[in-house]
Amino acid sequence: MDFSNRIVVVTGGTGALGAAVVGHLITGGARCIVPYVHAAEAERFAHRGDKNVTLVSVRDLADETDVGRVYAEAGAAPWASIQIAGGFAMGAVADTDRKALMAQIDGNLVSCFLCCRAAVNAMLAARQGGRIVNVAARPALEWRSGAGMSAYAIAKAGVAVLTTTLAEEVAKDGILVNAVAPSIMDTPANRAAMPKADHAAWPKVEEVAATILFLASADNRVTRGAIVPVYGKS
Repeated sequence: MDFSNRIVVVTGGTGALGAAVVGHLITGGARCIVPYVHAAEAERFAHRGDKNVTLVSVRDLADETDVGRVYAEAGAAPWASIQIAGGFAMGAVADTDRKALMAQIDGNLVSCFLCCRAAVNAMLAARQGGRIVNVAARPALEWRSGAGMSAYAIAKAGVAVLTTTLAEEVAKDGILVNAVAPSIMDTPANRAAMPKADHAAWPKVEEVAATILFLASADNRVTRGAIVPVYGKS
């Protein structure tokens, strides 16, 4: 994908999926703005030091001030904003208190909403169009699969709704909004957590990244409001 001279914000860019996305973006000529919360994230980031990557320290992407700082760092309207940042927690409803519920909603939905808002406002002001790609999850589409992780499923379902409603709001402005919905991805952390699972069936981060990159690219001319399942063989 050609991203020459385009600015792309990638939240969660220091994670396994995010690093794959950022790697392809900079290969395609993009300048990436990548926020991070913990210093250790930045230190182990595979693309740390690349001239086309700007790392931005933030406290919380569910905070409007921090989100504003991220998009201000771009110096101009981003062509694309890719929201990968989020968090996962197991927990039956009976075992999930308000604090745990709000942690999932803030980390997955509120952060995504505020970043979408900042990106859209910048794109509208520049009148250049753009692309927004969010990351939902399989339980956002298949609700019964969210049993035992209800707070997470609720938050990711909210991301899916946000994606489809926002897509309708800004389509006339040339801003195409979509999301991917991965199943469990093949990462070292997931393999360690589920050593007996069929890892070969899990989608690889490079495969999920490829779908994100298309949706974020100028090659995507018509797809909007889609929540694309990226399940692999699982």
